[in-house]
Amino acid sequence: MHALVIFGKSSCPEFSKEAYTAVVYHNRSPDFHEEIKIKLPATLTDHHHLLFTFYHVSCQQKQNTPLETPVGYTWIPMLQNGRLKTGQFCLPVSLEKPPQAYSVLSPEVPLPGMKWVDNHKGVFNVEVVAVSSLHTQDPYLDKFFALVHALDEHMFPVRIGDMRIMENNLENELKSSISALNSSQLEPVVRFLHLLLDKLILLVVRPPVIAGQIVNLGQASFEAMASIINRLHKNLDGNQDQHGRNSLLASYIYYVFRLPNTYPNSPSPGPGGLGGSVHYATMARSAVRPASLNLNRSRSLSNSNPDISGTPTSPDDEVRSIIGTKSKYLADSKNIAGPCMAQRGFGVAGESHSLASSVLRIEVVILFHEELALQWVVCSGSVREAALQQAWFFFELMVKSMVHHLYFADKLDAPRKNRFPERFMDDVTALVSTIAGDIVSRFQKDTEMVERLNTSLAFFLNDLLSIMDRGFVFCLIKTCYKQVATKLYSLPNPSNLVSLRLDFLRIICSHEHYVTLNLPCSLLTPPASPSPSVSSATSQSSGFSTNVQDQKIANMFELSVPFRQQHYLAGLVLTELAVILDPDAEGLFGLHKKVINLVHNLLSSHDSDPRYADPQVKARVAMLYLPLIGVIMETVPQLYDFTESSRSLLICLLWVLKNADESVLQKWFTDLSVLQLNRLLDLLYLCVSCFEYKGKKVFERMNSLTFKKSKDMRAKLEEAILGSIGARQEMVRRSRGQLERSPSGSAFGSQENLRWRKDMTHWRQNTEKLDKSRAEIEHEALIDGNLATEANLIILDTLEIVVQTVSVTESKESILGGVLKVLLHSMACNQSALYLQHCFATQRALVSKFPELLFEEETEQCADLCLRLLRHCSSSISTIRSHASASLYLLMRQNFEIGNNFARVKMQVTMSLSSLVGTSQNFNEEFLRRSLKTILTYAEEDLELRETTFPDQVQDLVFNLHMILSDTVKMKEHQEDPEMLIDLMYRIAKGYQNSPDLRLTWLQNMAGKHSERSNHAESAQCLVHSAALVAEYLSMLEDRKYLPVGCVTFQNISSNVLEESAVSDDVVSPDEEGICSGKYFTEAGLVGLLEQAAASFSMAGMYEAVNEVYKVLIPIHEANRDAKKLSTIHGKLQEAFSKIVHQDGKRMFGTYFRVGFYGTKFGDLDEQEFVYKEPAITKLAEISHRLEGFYGERFGEDVLEVIKDSNPVDKCKLDPNKAYIQITYVEPYFDTYEMKDRITYFDKNYNLRRFMYCTPFTLDGRAHGDLHEQFKRKTILTTSHAFPYIKTRINVIHKEEIILTPIEVAIEDMQKKTQELAFATHQDPADPKMLQMVLQGSVGTTVNQGPLEVAQVFLSEIPNDPKLFRHHNKLRLCFKDFTKRCEDALRKNKSLIGPDQKEYQRELERNYHRLKEALQPLINRKIPQLYKAVLPVTCHRDSFSRMSLRKMEI
Repeated sequence: MHALVIFGKSSCPEFSKEAYTAVVYHNRSPDFHEEIKIKLPATLTDHHHLLFTFYHVSCQQKQNTPLETPVGYTWIPMLQNGRLKTGQFCLPVSLEKPPQAYSVLSPEVPLPGMKWVDNHKGVFNVEVVAVSSLHTQDPYLDKFFALVHALDEHMFPVRIGDMRIMENNLENELKSSISALNSSQLEPVVRFLHLLLDKLILLVVRPPVIAGQIVNLGQASFEAMASIINRLHKNLDGNQDQHGRNSLLASYIYYVFRLPNTYPNSPSPGPGGLGGSVHYATMARSAVRPASLNLNRSRSLSNSNPDISGTPTSPDDEVRSIIGTKSKYLADSKNIAGPCMAQRGFGVAGESHSLASSVLRIEVVILFHEELALQWVVCSGSVREAALQQAWFFFELMVKSMVHHLYFADKLDAPRKNRFPERFMDDVTALVSTIAGDIVSRFQKDTEMVERLNTSLAFFLNDLLSIMDRGFVFCLIKTCYKQVATKLYSLPNPSNLVSLRLDFLRIICSHEHYVTLNLPCSLLTPPASPSPSVSSATSQSSGFSTNVQDQKIANMFELSVPFRQQHYLAGLVLTELAVILDPDAEGLFGLHKKVINLVHNLLSSHDSDPRYADPQVKARVAMLYLPLIGVIMETVPQLYDFTESSRSLLICLLWVLKNADESVLQKWFTDLSVLQLNRLLDLLYLCVSCFEYKGKKVFERMNSLTFKKSKDMRAKLEEAILGSIGARQEMVRRSRGQLERSPSGSAFGSQENLRWRKDMTHWRQNTEKLDKSRAEIEHEALIDGNLATEANLIILDTLEIVVQTVSVTESKESILGGVLKVLLHSMACNQSALYLQHCFATQRALVSKFPELLFEEETEQCADLCLRLLRHCSSSISTIRSHASASLYLLMRQNFEIGNNFARVKMQVTMSLSSLVGTSQNFNEEFLRRSLKTILTYAEEDLELRETTFPDQVQDLVFNLHMILSDTVKMKEHQEDPEMLIDLMYRIAKGYQNSPDLRLTWLQNMAGKHSERSNHAESAQCLVHSAALVAEYLSMLEDRKYLPVGCVTFQNISSNVLEESAVSDDVVSPDEEGICSGKYFTEAGLVGLLEQAAASFSMAGMYEAVNEVYKVLIPIHEANRDAKKLSTIHGKLQEAFSKIVHQDGKRMFGTYFRVGFYGTKFGDLDEQEFVYKEPAITKLAEISHRLEGFYGERFGEDVLEVIKDSNPVDKCKLDPNKAYIQITYVEPYFDTYEMKDRITYFDKNYNLRRFMYCTPFTLDGRAHGDLHEQFKRKTILTTSHAFPYIKTRINVIHKEEIILTPIEVAIEDMQKKTQELAFATHQDPADPKMLQMVLQGSVGTTVNQGPLEVAQVFLSEIPNDPKLFRHHNKLRLCFKDFTKRCEDALRKNKSLIGPDQKEYQRELERNYHRLKEALQPLINRKIPQLYKAVLPVTCHRDSFSRMSLRKMEI
């Protein structure tokens, strides 16, 4: 027997038999604070006890007396009635040593003849605390384990505490102890959980017979298990995995639980057996079942169901019943022979087989999973609720029990249909059905619980697929689906229930043999199973369908009944996808991502599964998903958002197309209608866009934006939490930090400025790293590039199949057009070199096989193809250039062979290059030249066509393209010089005068450039020229009276448009192939151009021009009876005329400057003069600063010089090493006859070709002198075209100078003053300030070189030169008019002023009268010679004409 030992203290032996407390001095009621640790033996008996001895210690030791004298004794028995004695005790102390065998009694028992301190009262307080893995220290657990132990050992009566339980009372006590388990403390339940569950399961599996009666413990045990498990979950909620499973319970299932051994004479592999002396039996299963199950069967029911009547009473009946039932059961089992009966525990154990004996040793197998299923089905109320809450536990327990049963009973090789009895399968069916009903009925109320239940049920069915008949499990799945479907019909918002169904399906489809379960086809060999099915032919053949050739192709691509029956799980997945993605489905939009992820994850798992690596096998797998193509085709409009879900769905589509059998696809394509095939091509077009390679820069930009956003958000969050950090907030924050500091000092408060520094906190989240490293970004870009290549190669393969399919059909044209569209789109996107090589090969094959497709039907696509090929001809990668050059050459050759010329390709290649030049900034001119040289070499070495004109035509084309490239180089050089850039574009457009398509292209490029710089008037002019060009060729093509007859119709809009006239001998007829084939050379194209022009004129504020444009448009719409368009036009016209009225006097169109360039550094511009049109109110300093800045930067500030005056430039006096610019402000100039028609502000600022600037000078070279010596030079410039034009600067083509003599200068000045007076006087509404200012300048006495001085200089004497008589007289008449206007102005001013200005008015009048008096003698003097009789006209009269003083210069 093991004894109690005491752990020693430091510097002492490890164990000892005794331990002492410290000595307490002079205290009658001492307190001892010692803690003594004792090691208990594994097996305790009633004799084990703790003995306490009290000593008196002498401070002064006397002779012959010991130092320590025992004065009292007490003890604590360790075990009492089989339970460990712990807790607080108040013990009596004996004065005498206890007698022998005292330890079995408690000191509270008054032993006879013993003396006790204080009359046997409790005087010694002590506490015993036990830490034990053997003793539960819980009365409820103790009682349960004691009763189970008593049953095991067959020890009756059982003593528990003061109770003695006899055999006849054992059943009630056992049941009450099981039900009382729920009252036990949680800690001991957790410590002894595995043992507790083992014992409960043992009682279920081996129901004991006590006193001749069967103890029905199945239900009680199930209820206790449900209660305990639920309690554990609620109280240990932090100890759960991601699926909400308690780790303690999960570990029990995985590592501890095993079926109790069913062999009577062998040691138990699992929980301890209940001893051989106890009787075990089952009661006969009655046909009576709870009505709620609605299951009709003749199998017997469980012994552990107390609700069932008909329990046999005598042991003889019981034995007969047992043997009869089990024999029948054994006879039904095919693979269990007679000799196995005893081994499997179905026979009678022991030597005697006499049925008459009343005490028999019999053992009956009750399989735990069968009992568990039954008990779960029949339970109700709180027990059922508890079981539902933790359904996962019972499901997993059931599955493990089933697997163990199959293993231990050697049934793993048995046919699946015979593995489990029908009654058990009925129980499982009933269980699944009721749980599915719970999910459907409670999903809105108990959301969280239902989600767990749904997941648990799905995992259970997933497990059953591995061990039960698959057809049976599919029926269970169908049962669940039916219940959900029934409920869905009555729900207004079905998304939550459908979401649950998706989770359910996702888990079931995660089965490792999912593909095999779908019966892909007989050619696909199933992989070996870890728990293999029967080796018989039945199991193998049932797993697979017939060969693919026997099926209708249509059924394979549609969610037809045959498809869903044959491929059950795949059919369910694809049906869910189709239902949720259906555009008409209400309330399911939020589930798109979920259902797409389900399909995407399935395909990902198939793709990475080594079992399906073989292409033929993968093709069979892909067949399971063929209807996916049709489902996605129906949802094309929803996929244009390119979200993650859309990308995932398109990846699924591409996976199926990649792996599906090509012959099957081809057959299906043959059956599709033209509409459906075109929809498929639209889908492929979408895939090209979706998976276009974005490049590293995009990933870097996205990364920086994400990181910046996260930092900004974090900063805002910090600010919101902490507020502005003032002294008070800082103090509060620190004090909170102190409060929150944990004992270990690791909480937030321990770091003073911690805030949101995740790297310093224990809750740091490592799941998302926002700022990605360069390596990660490069890796992402690499994956994106590989995906783009793979996706496009799959699309290319599919296009090849489509072409092969439709090439023999009648409707091939429309389909091939769609194929070409996808192909061209893929060429336009960023692609890898690998893909482009294959793409060009396909394109060449397509053009070679169907040349009429490009050159007759899809003419616009021919233009697109030329553009794409040219773009790739400028690629930096030589292989791409080689392929693109070959494709372009073969395109020309094919076109030539069809019609012995290649006008169309020639035109479209040139147009494409022009378009490339006008729009693309990143093409490489050098590489393009190399490609053109390659094409030329091909033509020269082509032996078949050497004798034709083909090589020469190619040479002409290449030369033309080189010229365009040269101009392009110049354009690149002048990107920063807007005027020069537009001039170059203008020059290129001019070169295409006889190629309407190309000229139109360049005019539109120019319009775009003007719009970018907000030159709306010029942009409108480009569009008007485009429209005039189109009209010119349209009039040749078709004679429609309502269409404009050509450019002439547009001359009211601009006189410049006549240059678009097609009157040259070189004009190509629009009927010729390839000419005027663009979309603009149509009536709709013309209308579109005019509408754009009207919009641009409106933005420029030129509303009168808007009216002129609509005058051309209105007849077209009237002819088409398009009331809607007419309504819109008249609305816009009303708006335009309203603006003319409201903005009268407020509109400004432009400011004009003459700019001259001098110096060889300007190249072509040297000695060129232009009139520049600048935005309204541009000052001379502004344009000067702009041009000086631009050319100064280009040539160097020390090289550029601006000529400040407006005098004629003498080239000989300029430094040849410098560049000179002369800028002069000019005004529109009109002859007198023109002013009759140019009435409004618009008239005076539109269609301008002549401009004027004045230069004052004196004969001695000074700019300004006295009145009598002041000359003026008027320079009139004529431009090549009228403003506004298609460019903002126009060459000066004619210059004319007029010299004004001093008297003529005076006449002009006086006329000007008179006009100012007249304008100020008659202004409406009147402007007093303006009027007074003009008056002051006219009659004020302090004016230098004022009217009086002018009169005194020129009118005081009659000139000697007769040629000046007329000027003298004219000036005299001017003064007469001037004085009259002054008088009118004074009168007007008098009517406008207030009382405060009367004195000012009188002063003005006095000045006026003085001026009038002074002028009177001067203006009344007439020249007699002018009033003589008119002489005959002679040639001398020419001397009076101003022409004699004009200097003409061209």
